[in-house]
Amino acid sequence: MPASAPVQHTLPGLDTLRALAIALVYLYHYPLFADGRLSLGPLAEVGWIGVDLFFVLSGYLIGKQVLAPLCSASPFDLKHFYARRALRTWPAFWVVLAAYFIWPAEMGGRTPPDLWRFLTFTQNLGLMPGTAFSHAWSLCVEEQFYLLLPLVAVAVHAMGWQGGKAWAVGAGFVALGVAARAWWWPQVGDQPMAYYSAIYYNTLCRFDELLAGVAVAGLQLCQPGAWAWLMSKRRAITALALTNSAVLVWALLTHYFVEGQGYGAFMTIWGYTWVAWSGALWLVLALHPETVLHRWRVPGLATLAAWAYTLYLVHKPVGHLLGQRLAAQGLAPWPSFALVTLASLGAAAALSALVERPFMRWRDQHFALPSPAR
Repeated sequence: MPASAPVQHTLPGLDTLRALAIALVYLYHYPLFADGRLSLGPLAEVGWIGVDLFFVLSGYLIGKQVLAPLCSASPFDLKHFYARRALRTWPAFWVVLAAYFIWPAEMGGRTPPDLWRFLTFTQNLGLMPGTAFSHAWSLCVEEQFYLLLPLVAVAVHAMGWQGGKAWAVGAGFVALGVAARAWWWPQVGDQPMAYYSAIYYNTLCRFDELLAGVAVAGLQLCQPGAWAWLMSKRRAITALALTNSAVLVWALLTHYFVEGQGYGAFMTIWGYTWVAWSGALWLVLALHPETVLHRWRVPGLATLAAWAYTLYLVHKPVGHLLGQRLAAQGLAPWPSFALVTLASLGAAAALSALVERPFMRWRDQHFALPSPAR
């Protein structure tokens, strides 16, 4: 198996969504950190929603690992789960983190937060934009979620809360995220820097987006009747996903941030939840065996999806190191974009082959999942 290939079998639909997520993030960040001369269009302007799509996909994949044993009355080993998560995400993260602290000026950004905040995955709390390795904020949100989700799920299961009660707990956490954003918006909605610190990077304001993916996993694994009904509505869900996505992109372009006014109330308080559940619609379609999204194998997307995590880690420092230098030397924007993109992919492939995949193979040898399903 090539080093860049996925360690486990994946579904084409999930690969497509994961590749789309990292492409959106890359297009959004490129003009900001690599070359401001290049305009990549309206889709790039809302490319930050790629992170939200990552949240949904992570919630689904982790939700499956947590809920599969609980819904089948099988043992769930917390230590086993945490070991798998650490071996999946920490090694590549540590390598990039070390580079930021060894060569902070070359990697880009202002002085990073204290090292202990990265090591404890609390860097996102109170984070101000522009610091070095600021994009680690989303990894911190996910790591905090990975810590808490199994504990809450096990507690709910131990109390015998199934069906409606379990869904009510999930709905309560979604409402908590909405309420947190509603509380913060009047204070920081017209202050972009403070908005990022108080809302955009804030775990309490963003974790409910991962629950959209957990909800899909819960339906699939624990509510087979409801899942079968959902699968029977393929055409309706497809139409809803397409229409909703068009309206969502328009709303993000026109109402998320209004020049001279700040961040809109509706798109702040409800918009993140809207984005997440929009991603959940596409996730359902990706899992439906009869959709084009599920069956469509686009050459190269599986590899891009496999590199998505390492590409997320390295794309900003590569953009800073190479993109700004190429622009300063007068290279035209599009050739510069091509070179920076190739360099980013090369760095991601190397980090995946040399660090990420070896640790994942060791993980699968020593902490294998109890079933072949991932």
